[in-house]
Amino acid sequence: MTENEIKSIIEKQRRFYRSGTTLSADFRLKALARLKRALKDYEADLAEALRLDLGKSRMEGFMCETGLTLSEISWMQKHLRRLSSPVRVKTPVTNYVGVSFRSPHPYGTVLIMSPWNYPVLLTLGPVVDAIAAGNTVVVKPSAYSPASSRIMKKILNEVFPDQYVAVITGGREENQSLLHQKFDKIFFTGGKNVGREVLRCAAENLTPVTLELGGKSPCIVDSTARLSLAARRIVWGKFLNCGQTCVAPDYILCDASVKDELVSAIRKEITRQFGTDPLSNPRYGKIINRKHFDRLSGLIPEERIVCGGDREENTLQIAPTVLDNITWEDACMQEEIFGPILPVLTFSDLSEAMEAVNSRPEPLALYFFSEDKDAWQSILRNCQFGGGCRNDTIIHLATSEMPFGGVGESGMGSYHGRAGFETFSHYRSIVDKKTWIDVPMRYQPFTRINHSLLRMFLK
Repeated sequence: MTENEIKSIIEKQRRFYRSGTTLSADFRLKALARLKRALKDYEADLAEALRLDLGKSRMEGFMCETGLTLSEISWMQKHLRRLSSPVRVKTPVTNYVGVSFRSPHPYGTVLIMSPWNYPVLLTLGPVVDAIAAGNTVVVKPSAYSPASSRIMKKILNEVFPDQYVAVITGGREENQSLLHQKFDKIFFTGGKNVGREVLRCAAENLTPVTLELGGKSPCIVDSTARLSLAARRIVWGKFLNCGQTCVAPDYILCDASVKDELVSAIRKEITRQFGTDPLSNPRYGKIINRKHFDRLSGLIPEERIVCGGDREENTLQIAPTVLDNITWEDACMQEEIFGPILPVLTFSDLSEAMEAVNSRPEPLALYFFSEDKDAWQSILRNCQFGGGCRNDTIIHLATSEMPFGGVGESGMGSYHGRAGFETFSHYRSIVDKKTWIDVPMRYQPFTRINHSLLRMFLK
């Protein structure tokens, strides 16, 4: 799509937004209902697209993408009227007599740029929140997941006119054209390098930005953990979508005294979940493209493999792989892995583990397996991270009741449920002042009595 065509779409959306149509709660609810029906109608097509792009099974596609998107719509349908209503707040005596309230208002025309690893969820989830908040939306899905992008474009084009929700496909050229346009809000999910470019371009127009990035999310396992259960949940979270999950456990940081037992349990759990030959398992997915396949292959030191390591170039598959005797200097510890490779490092004291985490960029997620509640409280007090779990992985993002987002280098801003509505809204602070009385002490000339009264009210 040319830059002029993109500009034309944005201008149509601005005119539609200025008409005030999207401000009605009824209009927003009807839009969400139409999208919900369409997702159900096209559920099989979405599942097939996810299979083609990432090798996802029908169960995984629904559990991790379509189902969670439907859940977000249902939450918004239930809560939208309350979220979009003004909220009364206490009025100070100095504003006597008046009524104070916070009034949510949509930003206007917003841009949502989504990644390839969860192409349905991470595209349509933010779209749901933006629609619920009353915006018009330009959607740019990833070029790396073409089948998913095609079916989402078909769905959104059928459900909404492009003056309301428009989908722009393409690659780097379209991304650059979009980033040089003026939007009222940009929501980006992806890697740090592109995130920095998004932020630079947004700064030119002073556009507010939400960045959902990633990072090396640690999985700390102490000596009190129930190791067989920890192994099951770590294997599920790490190798879901072949490790191509922004909140997947990037590496294990394990108490040295239980490391061998944990590694043994993980090996058994990989066999239990994926079979003795994961690459022939039809429910095990693939790496998104050859570029990422080659990058991941370069992160596997053959001499450190204790499980897996098998690769199939023709199908772009890498078996669940566990690496032992890894150090912080190894290649796999220099970048976010984003694939089915699980390095294991050790510590001798929990303070050592926390120092290792805190001395590196803030992770998007942190997981801690332990039966020691005091140790968990110490982690919460001392470690900075976006979100996480104790004795599980991944599941903290699978709810509309809690915000999801990063901190520091793992992102800025959050969404899901109320947080999603707020992310795409500006909250105006309003005082509705009455005219039947006017308190004179704020006006010139200032007197000693006025000064004393003011100090009494404001201290």
